[in-house]
Parts: sequence; C-alpha cells; structure tokens
Amino acid sequence: MLRLNLSREPEWLELAPGLRLKLAPMSTALMMAARADPAVQALPEDASNDARGMVFARALARRALLDWVGVGDTEGEPLPVTPEGIDALLDIFPIFDAFQTEFVGKGLMLDAEGNASSPSPTGSSAGAIATAPPVTASAPTAPRG
Repeated sequence: MLRLNLSREPEWLELAPGLRLKLAPMSTALMMAARADPAVQALPEDASNDARGMVFARALARRALLDWVGVGDTEGEPLPVTPEGIDALLDIFPIFDAFQTEFVGKGLMLDAEGNASSPSPTGSSAGAIATAPPVTASAPTAPRG
C-alpha cells in the first residue's frame, strides 16, 4: 500500500550526529526543477554515473535545503545556508551518501517500484509458443557390421 504524507511542511533530517537539515518535502516539482538545473543539463553525454549523481544531488539540495543545524566555519561559528556551503557539505562523502540514501533515494524509490514488472502468476514462460522442432526420444542406431 502506498502511504501518502499529505503534509507539505518541511521536515528535519538528521544526517550525522549533530547535523540536521531542514528540507522541503520531496515532490515532482522539486525533482523536475533539479533535472532542469543548468549544471545537470550541461553534463556531457559520457559523464559517469558518479558525476551525474553528484551534480544532481547538489541541484536538488540547493532547492530543498532550507536551513541547517551543526554546520560551521573553521572557527566553529554557524554558517548560513548558501549554494557554496551546500556544495562544500556534499563534498564530505559520508554526508553526501546519507543525503542520497535518506532524501534522494526515498524520493526515487517510488519511481523504481513503478518501473518494476511483477512476476507472471503462472511462470515466466506462460503463453510462450514453441518455435523449435520437437525432439524425438529415440537415438540413432549404429550401423551393423
């Protein structure tokens, strides 16, 4: 059963101890805006999946990330959310990985479920038509000599 969260309010997501991000809810509009981001559109066709994932995560985070707690400068002073700060935060691999898993991945999960084929109730070859000639049960006999 698909459970809809009808609340359109931003939610806090803890990505690491002491690091929380206030994120807009995942939506079709948010995903489409990230896909249309100039950096995503500028990716070369031969870009690796890793490069595409990083660029897309940054584009999505710039649109969804509204506030944060636990992000500071080298002196420990809290930093405001900025595009440069978001990029620097996502350059930290454990943070990037958690963001991908906890925010992006959950948003894409429904897409993956919708694209999956359910198994045939009577097997994968149900309704298949045989195209090879029938195999005979008798083996050829050796010549007598």
